[in-house]
Amino acid sequence: MAMDEYSDAEFDFIKSTDKNPSNILPEKLTINSRLQFRCHPGVSCFTACCHNIKIILTPYDILILHKRLGMQAHEFITTYTEPTYLEKTDMPGVQIKLVGEKNGCPFVTPEGCTVYSDRPSACRYYPVGMADFHEGGTNDAAEEKFFFLVKEPHCKGHEEPKHWTIGEWRADQGVDLRDEMNKEWLRLVMRRKSFGLQATLSDAAKRMFFMASTDLGTFRKFVLESSFLDTYEVDPETLASIQDDDVALMLFSFKYLANTLFGAPGLPIKEDKLKNKIAEIRKRQDEAMLKAEQEYEELKAERDRMLREREEKENSAKAE
Repeated sequence: MAMDEYSDAEFDFIKSTDKNPSNILPEKLTINSRLQFRCHPGVSCFTACCHNIKIILTPYDILILHKRLGMQAHEFITTYTEPTYLEKTDMPGVQIKLVGEKNGCPFVTPEGCTVYSDRPSACRYYPVGMADFHEGGTNDAAEEKFFFLVKEPHCKGHEEPKHWTIGEWRADQGVDLRDEMNKEWLRLVMRRKSFGLQATLSDAAKRMFFMASTDLGTFRKFVLESSFLDTYEVDPETLASIQDDDVALMLFSFKYLANTLFGAPGLPIKEDKLKNKIAEIRKRQDEAMLKAEQEYEELKAERDRMLREREEKENSAKAE
């Protein structure tokens, strides 16, 4: 089955490799489907899958990793990542910056992953991917979920005598929490992709999306120290939680991005601000109408002048 048949925003994030799509087995799996797989230091290909790969980081990945490393988010982004665009859109994101002669993940050693308990979502899914379809990227559309297996020729983990159900594998890898944390952000990307290349984000929208997705500390300052709270209605419980709870702030940022980028409900503008905005729009419309009327009158006057000149010339020629 060709990769395009699985084409949705979530697909590219949840597969942990950017290699030949023929490695995806052409079979839709369920949570109860069985697989044979185990990865451990005794496998001959151990850590091979950590080289020559494209690992996109979700906001939750960034949050967990920069805390694990005792770094600020912007320091982590600068040190360990490089920019990329997400799933053939103009939405900016980051991917792990590969290092060394073997072009490997900076967190991998011959003994294994040094951040294993906090490893990125893409690493947790491998070799089981999940597709989560929502028509047009909307949140309320009927969804279709299925799983698939990535089986690369170099990977010997598939030869290990360990059998699981898809559900057992996911539980062992801690995937369910990642799914919940990543869901709304991935749907933002799916929704953006559904618009196609004919629509583009403004530079300001790109900067906001990048900031909210990579640096929650800066996003918190934007919410609490700018005119944000004078503009938007934020209930007291939410406001209290986002002041010191990074996960709550991250989830709030997804709601804000959905609202500002796509007009999704859930973050109402304050009544007085809304009235002022409506008045401002009406004023601009009135000014545009007056300008249009003025331009029309000027054009009409010019046309009348030209007609008079032509008539005067014609009358002058007749008189001669």
